[in-house]
Amino acid sequence: MNIKSLLLGSAAALVAVSGARAADAIVAVEPEPVDYVRVCDVYGKGFYYIPGTETCLSVGGYVRFQVNVAGDPAVNLEGDDYQLASRVRARLNFDAREETELGTLRAFARLQATNTSGASNGVAIDQAYIQLGGLLMGYRDSLWSSDVGGIEDGLLTDTDLVVGDFNTNQVSYTFAAGGFSATIGLEDDGTGDVVPDIHGKLVYSGAWGGAYLSAVYDETFNQEDLNTLFGGNFDFVTLSGFFPTLLQDGNNDAFALKGGVLLKDLIAPESQLKIEGHYAFDPTVYASIDGLASVNTFAANNPNILNPTPGSLPIVLEWAAGAGYAQAFGKLGLAVSGQYGETFDTQFFALSPLGTVVPVNLSGEYYSFVGNVGYQITNNFATLAEVSYKNVDFGGPIGDTDQVNGFLRFQRNF
Repeated sequence: MNIKSLLLGSAAALVAVSGARAADAIVAVEPEPVDYVRVCDVYGKGFYYIPGTETCLSVGGYVRFQVNVAGDPAVNLEGDDYQLASRVRARLNFDAREETELGTLRAFARLQATNTSGASNGVAIDQAYIQLGGLLMGYRDSLWSSDVGGIEDGLLTDTDLVVGDFNTNQVSYTFAAGGFSATIGLEDDGTGDVVPDIHGKLVYSGAWGGAYLSAVYDETFNQEDLNTLFGGNFDFVTLSGFFPTLLQDGNNDAFALKGGVLLKDLIAPESQLKIEGHYAFDPTVYASIDGLASVNTFAANNPNILNPTPGSLPIVLEWAAGAGYAQAFGKLGLAVSGQYGETFDTQFFALSPLGTVVPVNLSGEYYSFVGNVGYQITNNFATLAEVSYKNVDFGGPIGDTDQVNGFLRFQRNF
């Protein structure tokens, strides 16, 4: 072998080795497997599997802008006999579900914040509860007014005239078969004693609508406790709101019944007709309904059993019955509702013609009307305008008091 051949062979070998190393340097590394977010269609639209788990999660809610008007006897800072204010609310719903050998395991939490006229506010827990099969534990609407069983109380307008509308800590169990469900529940009445409020609810629902019957035994919020709750003998528990009052009826406990029927597409396609009413054997917070309102309390959620709509003056109805009708025309919707009832016997401390304070025992007639119109501006964005009227008449020296309220709302759901 001569020198020339040796050099050429060495150069070729060097090129081969260098080429191999260069090729090795640019080979792409195989990517690690990625667990992409998967759609979960077990529980309907909007659910996704949390990566690495079999738990399905849905996040939704809305942002709402609303202008409220509360009529006379509300008074604004300028001395006018009305109030007007804007409100903004943000709501987030978190719903986590998965299947277990004991049934569906669910955790639901609702966080929301509402301000009025730009006033600062904090985020509050509006609902938070756990479900395993038919067992429910947590904080939400009282079983008396909740949608447990598939039918929620209310007369189809946004101001739905529900009696006893507030949230409580509770434990309940629901047995469901087909369209029928039966629920029994215990609720913390917030007094610190060991005796809870006891609820029962029967519901049947189907394509045509549904019907329900609710019952509640209220050991605590009766005549004595209602007077204590709303300020004793010298505060206001009626809509009239100008005279100190004292409820006359009541024992050491209270029992109430409520029922309703919902009929779909009975009168026309895309229509709903709702009829419901209640009877309370004794005064109870479950028979109370909002009375006077201001723009700060108008259409507000009651935070708990001990603070029903702060700022409003509730009335306590021995019985009431009402009806609501809603009709959709494509993107346009109309709804009306009305309610009539009578208050418990009430003792007013009023001024006599001689200027002395004398007791007057009276019961009042109550009625209200609500109407609204809504329009779906585009997908997930709608507007709603509503007007309501409420009146209670005790006659005699007390007379009647009424109020007109209304709002205009824009809401973006997601």
